[in-house]
Amino acid sequence: MRSIGVFCGSSSGNDSAYVSAASSLGVLLAKEQIELVWGGGHVGLMGVVADSVLAEGGRVFGVIPSFMADRELAHPAATEMVVVESMHARKAAMADRAEGFVALPGGFGTLDELFEILTWAQLHLHGKPVGLLNVKGFFDPLLAMVKHMSAEGFIKPGHLALLRVAETPVELLRTMRAHTAPEGDWLDQKLAFDAR
Repeated sequence: MRSIGVFCGSSSGNDSAYVSAASSLGVLLAKEQIELVWGGGHVGLMGVVADSVLAEGGRVFGVIPSFMADRELAHPAATEMVVVESMHARKAAMADRAEGFVALPGGFGTLDELFEILTWAQLHLHGKPVGLLNVKGFFDPLLAMVKHMSAEGFIKPGHLALLRVAETPVELLRTMRAHTAPEGDWLDQKLAFDAR
């Protein structure tokens, strides 16, 4: 992977562990010469990841909607910054640029980005790895809900493997590099699942 899209909070959260994990991820990306593709902001965990990559001499590619750029939320030191017209365009541009995706702790926007890119993987619209950095068990309730959705017949058990989960950036990058895209047609797989 030469680039990774990172989804995370525009806030830093209430635990310093989130900031620490975001910083560690940024340092790792720079050391591995992996370009950061992110939402372009300089605030919250978004800013921490970008600052950490830049401090280690790495590249950061930002995609920010114009209404956010107009509010001076764009990172001033980005290697490259693209201003788009909408949140939809932002996600599409990030998906095109990144060769993998990582979600850190965040709020509604982070979950929106994570589940859209995960759904695209489920539909075989891309074969890129999707990872979840589960800092201090932040995503445990979400993972329990996903398993419940599968148990209730709404997510195929095999699709649970589309989401790689780890507690440290090093471990997450390792498991993402081991990712292989599922084969076959999504509709055929869905029909077989529904017929069980």
